[in-house]
Amino acid sequence: MAPREPEGEPTGIHCRLDELLAERGMTLTQLSETVGVSIVNLSVLKNDRAKAIRFSTLVAICDALRCTPGDLLERSGQEPPQ
Repeated sequence: MAPREPEGEPTGIHCRLDELLAERGMTLTQLSETVGVSIVNLSVLKNDRAKAIRFSTLVAICDALRCTPGDLLERSGQEPPQ
């Protein structure tokens, strides 16, 4: 079993939801209505406080924003692999 992360510890993943919404002229409310996910849950994701995301939710967000998971989520705090 993997060690449990202490509450409030960063996951090492950054969600670019704010940037993608701005680029597409979409609000969090509009995205919530489109994908059927609560604003609260989307806010947790966009503020990098999410510990997990369902693949079905990830697919729905990517479909609505016309992006890939790699556009939405990025590794933070590390250099890209060589």
